Amino acid sequence: MDRYGLICRSILESPGITQRELAQILDVSLGTVNSLIKECIHQGLISPSKDGSSLLELLPRGKELLEQYKVDGAVILAAGFGSRFVPLTFEMPKGLLEIFGERMIERQIRQLHEAGIYNITIVVGYLKEKFEYLIDKYQVQLLYNPEYSCKNTLTSVYCARHLLKSRNMYLLSSDNWLRSNMFHKYECGAWYSLCHTDGKTSEWCIQFNKKKVITGVQIGGENSWFMYGPVFLSANFSNLFLSVLEEYYQIPGTEQFYWEHVFQEMVNGTAAKRLKENGSPFVAELSKAERAAVMYANCQPDDQVYEFENLEELRRFDPKYQTHSNNQALELVAKVFQVDESSIRNLRCLKAGMTNKSFLFDIEDKNYICRIPGPGTELLINRYQEGEVYKAIASLGITERIVYFNSDTGYKISRYYENSRTADARNLEDMSQCMKLLRRFHESGITVNHDFDIKERIDFYEKLCRTHESILFEDHKVVLEWMNQLIDKLASMNRPKILCHIDSNADNFLMLENGGLV
Repeated sequence: MDRYGLICRSILESPGITQRELAQILDVSLGTVNSLIKECIHQGLISPSKDGSSLLELLPRGKELLEQYKVDGAVILAAGFGSRFVPLTFEMPKGLLEIFGERMIERQIRQLHEAGIYNITIVVGYLKEKFEYLIDKYQVQLLYNPEYSCKNTLTSVYCARHLLKSRNMYLLSSDNWLRSNMFHKYECGAWYSLCHTDGKTSEWCIQFNKKKVITGVQIGGENSWFMYGPVFLSANFSNLFLSVLEEYYQIPGTEQFYWEHVFQEMVNGTAAKRLKENGSPFVAELSKAERAAVMYANCQPDDQVYEFENLEELRRFDPKYQTHSNNQALELVAKVFQVDESSIRNLRCLKAGMTNKSFLFDIEDKNYICRIPGPGTELLINRYQEGEVYKAIASLGITERIVYFNSDTGYKISRYYENSRTADARNLEDMSQCMKLLRRFHESGITVNHDFDIKERIDFYEKLCRTHESILFEDHKVVLEWMNQLIDKLASMNRPKILCHIDSNADNFLMLENGGLV
């Protein structure tokens, strides 16, 4: 990192800065700072104050030196789902959550503006429409990453590569909270913000030399500095690094890579092996890129950068989230169980389900699951009929234990069975038990006030697909003909209608730890 540039920047930003303060900023001794100041004076970058004081002044040549380090803008990554923050992120992207009344991404945008940086692009994906208000409020640009749901941040950086090439840019995460403003109008070298742990960690741990150049990266470590928070990519660094990242993007198996995976393998000297194994023509140029793509360690104090891993961390930081998260699902759970939101613990995302969003939680060491209907579910499922069925068959004891069900909203809370599993369609014993349960259900004689017209429903689903221009299977016509034959055959049998399970898929049967089945 250019120490002369850092001295010039510091004098520009803080005209009355002392040598001791410069030593703290550069993390060097007072003697080293005095030597650097003498060099800067000798090169005509700075001069002692004309009033005879010990203060320093920035000369035109110093300002000229800084121009190459002027920050061109910032890219903020905000495309991800934030699964560890469910159910909050079912309604709002993580970066738009408020900390002490201010949204995390807005705090960073405001800090960038304070540093004179207004060219800001946000890479969006999940709930992208939630970010649109920022266009008018802060004049930011939005860049959509169409692969956000199936790939990781390597893809988001790849999507924004044209904004980073040949430019001095901050690369930020929307869900970081920075106590003090650490942005500047000028940056004198590529860096990654680091925090320190005195114990074991699963974070990305860093080794660096006396000049603060990062020399190694490993996932997990002890008593180590680790990657945490903002990043600055200089134009020189980006041009070299992005050439390698573009190669990685094309390699199968890197879909779930963070962009830092690329940097890690470059620093550790393993990138060549990966590129060579995948026939990349860039191998010959890689060694040059690895040597020249220098990134520095920007070590931060413990209370400067926050990247909340889960709701529990957020609750400890901002007390508001202990009792009032302003989240519909958590408010409902608290009301149903008559507890404060702080009693809802160990929240986890449950990704299974085609039409619903669900999360697990604990209250008083008991496990529950909350189902939230997904957008458009009301077109596919009649929740009033679902509620009627649950009430009708409650005496059979063949469903999960329902704690709460709302036919208006479709919200459902039930007990969660630990150490259970779904039925295995290839296991004959499992299938035998499932069929016995179905037979018991179908022969129960229980009736409800509605019926299910399978032909009408299939026609409806097909129409829905065509309306949304969904791609139908190539053998759609053949399957449709077979289906119509089966339905006609069923109608000709004139069998009485009974209450039955219309989706008896193996995944809808739960094998319990005690040998039971629901």
